[in-house]
Amino acid sequence: MTAHSNVPRTPPRFSATFDPATLAEIRRAAATGIYDIRGGGTKRKVPHFDDLLFLGASMSRYPLEGYREKCGTEVVLGTRFAKKPITLRTPVTIAGMSFGALSAQAKEALGRGATTVGTSTTTGDGGMTPEERGQSQTLVYQYLPSRYGMNPVDLRKADAIEIVIGQGAKPGGGGMLLGQKISDRVAAMRNLPKGIDQRSACRHPDWTGPDDLEIKIEELRELTDWEKPIYVKVGASRPYYDIALAVKAGADVVVLDGMQGGTAATQDVFIENVGIPILAAIRPAVQALQDLGMHRKVQLIVSGGIRSGADVAKALALGADAVAIGTAALVALGDNDPQYEDEYQALGTTAGAYDDWHEGLDPAGITTQDPVLSARLDPVKAGHRLANYLSVMTLEAQTIARACGKSHVHNLEPEDLVALTVEAAAMAGVPLAGTSWIPGRTGGY
Repeated sequence: MTAHSNVPRTPPRFSATFDPATLAEIRRAAATGIYDIRGGGTKRKVPHFDDLLFLGASMSRYPLEGYREKCGTEVVLGTRFAKKPITLRTPVTIAGMSFGALSAQAKEALGRGATTVGTSTTTGDGGMTPEERGQSQTLVYQYLPSRYGMNPVDLRKADAIEIVIGQGAKPGGGGMLLGQKISDRVAAMRNLPKGIDQRSACRHPDWTGPDDLEIKIEELRELTDWEKPIYVKVGASRPYYDIALAVKAGADVVVLDGMQGGTAATQDVFIENVGIPILAAIRPAVQALQDLGMHRKVQLIVSGGIRSGADVAKALALGADAVAIGTAALVALGDNDPQYEDEYQALGTTAGAYDDWHEGLDPAGITTQDPVLSARLDPVKAGHRLANYLSVMTLEAQTIARACGKSHVHNLEPEDLVALTVEAAAMAGVPLAGTSWIPGRTGGY
């Protein structure tokens, strides 16, 4: 027996800096010599809509009766210049996700679900599929730096065009589609060799700044006879200046994507360390529109971590006109479903954490081009699930708006919100709960 055998030992304690996940990543990098690639958005905890609360009506406000008094949810997008702006029954839209990243069945299901509730879906990189166009009442055609699948005929078939400058998960970076997902059909649509890794460009090849973007927008307007609304999408980084420049270039709608927004595949270091949370980006974007006299004239769509009607209502209260969902829509279709837990385990992960979308082995048949796996997804049933989810989100946003005394969800305003943390109060520009203090501004108690 040693002299120290009866001395109490300090229990093992992990470092906050070198936590188990960090140690595992160091070992993985040392073993492979390549950076980690994955899908999805940031997994770190950042200030988000959960840090905000609504102030419901009581003595000083008059609530609306849910069953007898209407609360509108419709939104019109593209009213600035387009001859044919689009009208949606709900302010919740479907973000761009490509055929290639997703199966054809998943793209069809997104179109079906969006159409059922009267909203729009978006093509993503790689072009338009007949399944998607055929099942989408309102379809937005993305125009990306890669130009993969770019087809002027299909572009004219769309109801709006979205010029993608950046993405919330990777502002300043391009996309990836690894060879195992480049099937014969994907290769033909993108004019790529089958089975070869593809990396999309990080910037458009035919312009270098906002003045050139203005010319490109004019080209697209002429191509579509000035009928289609033109969106400009940016990843949240410097939202005040990016939104102002997009408006100057002639955008009808601006789309602002926070770092919680998903991607099909990129470097993990990019996802976790580049860009800012959507909560921090909305108010500067709205301020830019207000300073230009363009708020509500140029519509603002925000995305990145939108999960519920409460998130929708908070985004609208901060000044957005609509939101877009991507990851949440895939979950509604059946992504990361526990029914496939055994297969997720075989892939070295678990339901709810699977993010190796680039490998093309998704048991749910959503982020794959494998014909056997993709056949598991019934686009009719999956579209119905998505429609249910979108309906619930809309009803939840209406419930909150009525509780705040609003007859339309767009009447929600920052005055209806308080924050639970100093960080959220500063980012959202609303008071810390229980006070009138907005961090960074003078006064308050």
